[in-house]
Amino acid sequence: MDLDAYRDIAPYRGQDFLEAIQRVKSNPEGITSFLRSVVSVDTEEQRQNLKRKLAQVLSLLDEVTDYDQFQRRITAGLFLQMIVENSISGFSYSGIENLDSSTAYLYMSNHRDIVLDCALIDLALDGGGQMLCEMAIGDNLLKTEFATDLFKLNGGVTVKRSLPMREKYLESLRLSSYLVELIGEHNKSVWIAQKSGRSKDGLDITNPAIIKMLYLSQRKKGVDFNEVVNRGRIVPVAVSYEYDPVDVLKSKEEVLASSLGRKEKRQYEDLISISRGLKGYKGRVHIAFGTPIHGSFSSSEEVAYEIDHQIHTLYKLWPTNYFAYDHLNGSDAYAALYADFDGEAFLKRFKGLKKEVRTFALNAYANPVRSFLATQA
Repeated sequence: MDLDAYRDIAPYRGQDFLEAIQRVKSNPEGITSFLRSVVSVDTEEQRQNLKRKLAQVLSLLDEVTDYDQFQRRITAGLFLQMIVENSISGFSYSGIENLDSSTAYLYMSNHRDIVLDCALIDLALDGGGQMLCEMAIGDNLLKTEFATDLFKLNGGVTVKRSLPMREKYLESLRLSSYLVELIGEHNKSVWIAQKSGRSKDGLDITNPAIIKMLYLSQRKKGVDFNEVVNRGRIVPVAVSYEYDPVDVLKSKEEVLASSLGRKEKRQYEDLISISRGLKGYKGRVHIAFGTPIHGSFSSSEEVAYEIDHQIHTLYKLWPTNYFAYDHLNGSDAYAALYADFDGEAFLKRFKGLKKEVRTFALNAYANPVRSFLATQA
């Protein structure tokens, strides 16, 4: 695998990594701003803690020499620990026993948070003694050199979205080729979302086009469809948040888009979602790893169905999900599963919202229950 051929989209390596480290170190204000997006700084004690964290980051930047070390020591070891301590009441994971620590995988998960989904998967992999992964994120989030540096120092793979249609297709083929070669030849894991954009309605459905592009990127090499799928070692992953910090924001955006008949992204919309997602209360979070997909498949749709089946089955359903499902159905079918849950306090999250926004938000919590029930039919 010629990594230099993918230098523009691949994570920083070698001299590029070292130069980016120096740029980040020279911008303590940027690091401080990022830290402030993770923790509160309302009291003097919190402000002093922020200064200690900044000093810790600057010290670690002197010690890391590649993105794997950056991920383990700075992202998983510091940033994500701060998020867990400040906005997650319980972090857990399962299915690690299905993985081989010496084998690379293509982790494909549902997508609820712009940056945390892949980051928390890495945290679980680190805790389970597994190889960490590179992660694919759209270039629409990389607005500044500082953001790009942090992303690519952390194993980020750039998905080029702002291109004309023909160029975008060719770039998708190139990205898919990178993913297949990275896993098969470089033995390095990577994460991608099951579709472009977050699942704001709670329906986690894989886009078969992702599977098709993986195959098309290898077709000229004479590799058949099933060989690409099996070589890719796709592992479905279910990321489950008890509370979505941006549930109301997502619901307002989608209801507005539905009324307009089109999506109008406001300036800084993604940055607002990222900030609220990092800092907002998430309750408990669970990462469930499935089993590597292997076998004979007739189409990309069939592979996507298998990915969905695993994600819907593995998804950790919280009291918020069961309560929302029963509330919308006017039933108490799952009352025993949220007996100690304060449903009234939960409904207050949506007080004062338009009826359609409130209904959309509750459905986003209820839909994972519906998806799970569909797998049992």
